[in-house]
Amino acid sequence: MTPHYVSRDIAASPAAVWSILTDATRLSDGTFSIIRIEGQIALNKSFKLWSEVDPKRPFPIKVAIMQPERQMEWHGGMPLGLFLGNRQFRLNPTATGTRFMMQETYAGPLKRLITRFIPDLQPSFEKFADALKTAAEAQA
Repeated sequence: MTPHYVSRDIAASPAAVWSILTDATRLSDGTFSIIRIEGQIALNKSFKLWSEVDPKRPFPIKVAIMQPERQMEWHGGMPLGLFLGNRQFRLNPTATGTRFMMQETYAGPLKRLITRFIPDLQPSFEKFADALKTAAEAQA
């Protein structure tokens, strides 16, 4: 399975984009392909996320890296590192605003087995990026 990836040029500052990326209430408003988030999106904090991709299953996530207005990484998976998912968010300033990039990669001994059952996340990634662009540009 190749990593899922999306990018968008957003006519808003990295600060504006960041404020949305770290707002659990905003991300779960129905436009980002996220149904619900329980917990806080903050460094070394864990939260649960319900996605439109699998609405009945909560995904436990830990914010492993957080550099405000630059990058954030969410990690999830199985105990003992048997399967690991890593979602990376990157914000790069541009002359007209921000270049947003999001990618998800997988690792661990059970990667080949488990990734066969992961649905295509690309439509969800596209919806998330489009919603982020729309929201950030509307508030800019």
